[in-house]
Amino acid sequence: MSTERGPISQFIERNYLHFNAAALVDAAKGYETHLLEGGKMMVTLAGAMSTAELGISLAEMIRQGKIDIISCTGANLEEDIMNLVAHSHYKRVPNYRDLSPQDEWDLLENHYNRVTDTCIPEEEAFRRLQKHIYKIWKDADTAGERYFPHEFMYKILLSGELEQYYEIDPKNSWMLAAAERNLPIVVPGWEDSTMGNIFASYVIKGDIKATTMKSGIEYMAWLAQWYPENSGGKGVGFFQIGGGIAGDFPICVVPMLYQDMEMPEIPFWSYFCQISDSTTSYGSYSGAVPNEKITWGKLDINTPKFIVESDATIVAPLIFAWILKQ
Repeated sequence: MSTERGPISQFIERNYLHFNAAALVDAAKGYETHLLEGGKMMVTLAGAMSTAELGISLAEMIRQGKIDIISCTGANLEEDIMNLVAHSHYKRVPNYRDLSPQDEWDLLENHYNRVTDTCIPEEEAFRRLQKHIYKIWKDADTAGERYFPHEFMYKILLSGELEQYYEIDPKNSWMLAAAERNLPIVVPGWEDSTMGNIFASYVIKGDIKATTMKSGIEYMAWLAQWYPENSGGKGVGFFQIGGGIAGDFPICVVPMLYQDMEMPEIPFWSYFCQISDSTTSYGSYSGAVPNEKITWGKLDINTPKFIVESDATIVAPLIFAWILKQ
């Protein structure tokens, strides 16, 4: 056992020897090897990992250069910032499994939106961010400028405007770490997030032009340029947390470049891991085993492939701890 590692890594190496525990260790070692051999890594964030406070470990991964690009849902993009500026106003509901429809209605009436066991406060989180981001949207619209959703978020974070509201240690915000590094991000389907809905409302009112926000197609076009520029040598790995559009969207860039752009030399993703609690199934994309991706031209026969069937809120921080030698 390596003595240069911290207690978490040592515990994992000693105890996680079989089944999903062993798959976790194999995936972590594969990630580490990929980086040591000069590879780059995309991490994809599904669901509500930001509200699960993944930023505590993810931000350090970003700062230490263990992640080169992120694909995330609009929810993850905004909810990390909401946690940064409104943490003390969040409400935990440990008995969420026992809530009646009336209990849920009461939460709504009190302006709490529930994500599993955690309620996000509307006024302190959503509306606080809306007030500040609207001005940045509007200024860009007036100036005839266009940006991606994450670029607007980077602008608000780097402006320092939100510092007055910080309620957690800023080092635990992955979005702040990403903004400081200007880390590439793609946010497919941003429109279905709360800020996406709010932006749409301004478009419907005629206050802001829809084109002020760059689209998902433009994200794909941008990724189609980024991937060939970064897939030389060891190539780009794909570390997928959960399922859904955050993973489905970016992984398709390889077959698109190969088949539709007629670039037969484009490298496959050179490492693949998915953390999923979706039951293995060929009808549920989130539950499809990695080999299925070979038939879609996403992974090579020899691409290291891992799947950890467990809760990502438990597994991802442990894998990150291994890579960070904690």
